[in-house]
Amino acid sequence: MRLLPSLFALLALAISPVRAANDYKLGPDSEPQPVPRGEVRSGTFATSKVFPGTTRDYSVYVPKQYQPGRPACLMVFFDGVNFLKSDGAFRVPVVFDNLIAKKQMPVTIAVGVNPGAIPPTLPGGKPRLNRSFEYDSPGDANARFLLEELLPEALRGLEVTADPSGRAICGNSSGGIAAFTVAWERPDAFHQVVSHIGSFTNIRGGHVYPALIRKTEAKPLRVFLQDGRNDLDNLHGNWPLANQDMAAALKFSGYDHTYVLGEGAHSGQHGAAIFPDTLRWLWRDWPKQ
Repeated sequence: MRLLPSLFALLALAISPVRAANDYKLGPDSEPQPVPRGEVRSGTFATSKVFPGTTRDYSVYVPKQYQPGRPACLMVFFDGVNFLKSDGAFRVPVVFDNLIAKKQMPVTIAVGVNPGAIPPTLPGGKPRLNRSFEYDSPGDANARFLLEELLPEALRGLEVTADPSGRAICGNSSGGIAAFTVAWERPDAFHQVVSHIGSFTNIRGGHVYPALIRKTEAKPLRVFLQDGRNDLDNLHGNWPLANQDMAAALKFSGYDHTYVLGEGAHSGQHGAAIFPDTLRWLWRDWPKQ
């Protein structure tokens, strides 16, 4: 029964026509509370064979309640180093600390990984960013990078569940379509998807997903979509329409999904404001630990 207020809150946010585009504020679940606090550690990964020549930073959050020998759930964040800052827009460590302590989500290790960059070859040069290639491209390359290369290093010494229902993946914008792509390609590894302001447009062909969803046997995914009516409209497509098309396709094919449409623009402000409720919805039926 504790989940009902959260679900009602999501519904209210989805249908409210009067909320201003800049009116999304963080709630108490996103503020530090007197609860056990997890730790965040950081690293750099520079030995990818899937994306050769790239280097990237990553961070790992380990909740205080984690116990060796008891595999935790897992949640991966693209553009993730900022996600895993306690003072970042989403305040993932703070929200996780609060919800885990209240048993409103399982004990979950978070991995935040940044997109790759290719270092400059000339003095004073700038690195070449690999973000769009990695995130906006359909196909299994990013999934292979994550599962075969990054996660084994980032999770060394930690135990996470092999059950894909206990493994989630999240991102904003191009990171949002990247999260869906990884789960679409590897539903054996991730069942849970969170996409904020997802770029399901024709940047590198990702606009095909609604048609693929309709014409492909349903996969065991749970998908949370968030967007704003004032999101982007440019040569690649219209973000609100693309996300509505995704939601319609997921509904047509019988997926466990929800779509929250607010008034915001291409910003994480709305997604951050509802992030605790998003996590409650995502983990609503995971066995209590």
